Amino acid sequence: MILFVLIMFLVVPFVIIGSLFGKITGGNVVMQLAHWWADLWLFLIGIFHQRIVEQEIKPHQPYIFVSNHNSYMDIPQMLKAIRRPLRILGKAETGNVPIFGIIYKAAVVPVVRGSAENRARSVKTLKSVLSKEISIYIAPEGTFNMTDKPLIDFYDGAFRLAIETQTPIKPMLFLDGVDRMHWSSIFALSPGKLRTVYLEEISPEGYTPFDVEALKKKVYDLMEQKLIEYKAGWLPHP
Repeated sequence: MILFVLIMFLVVPFVIIGSLFGKITGGNVVMQLAHWWADLWLFLIGIFHQRIVEQEIKPHQPYIFVSNHNSYMDIPQMLKAIRRPLRILGKAETGNVPIFGIIYKAAVVPVVRGSAENRARSVKTLKSVLSKEISIYIAPEGTFNMTDKPLIDFYDGAFRLAIETQTPIKPMLFLDGVDRMHWSSIFALSPGKLRTVYLEEISPEGYTPFDVEALKKKVYDLMEQKLIEYKAGWLPHP
């Protein structure tokens, strides 16, 4: 935690400077700083990222990246896993955290749960970002999976956005987050490997706004099957 905070204070002045360059260029600068922050912090605490590629990420192709979500380690892992212009869909209230909120607001498209007006504004921003070849990361479970099941139910947002913008979905699996930092405590830290599996992209071509459930189920079923196949850390094993 001390290392996390120290690096954060080192990064904040550069975030403030980067933010002066506008939402697009400035946002890209802030995200690059976040990548370096994750690189340094994970190295210093003895956690090493490992890529398992079933299908590689295509250059210059914007994606809607989705992953499972059950650890505080997921965001640093995501920053290691996706090395390209990126924005994150996140909770607006996290932007109120002192100091950290400065970085968060510069790198995240915020959404206020329960506010239809805010959701519509967020979707408009996300569409604009995708049109500039900047990818989006969304955790479709919306909150921690605190069960021993592979996944909990997905929200519609990522899949509706994929259909509306005709942007392919790139599912990723985070296999070891719970083992490195359990969702029950930010102090439950254990050094070791963080494996990311890059699954095949799923095209929204041919899907209409009435087919959100079908696309969501296709992605959910693939991720569930592969989490079991790769023996994700939180699943019960015989």
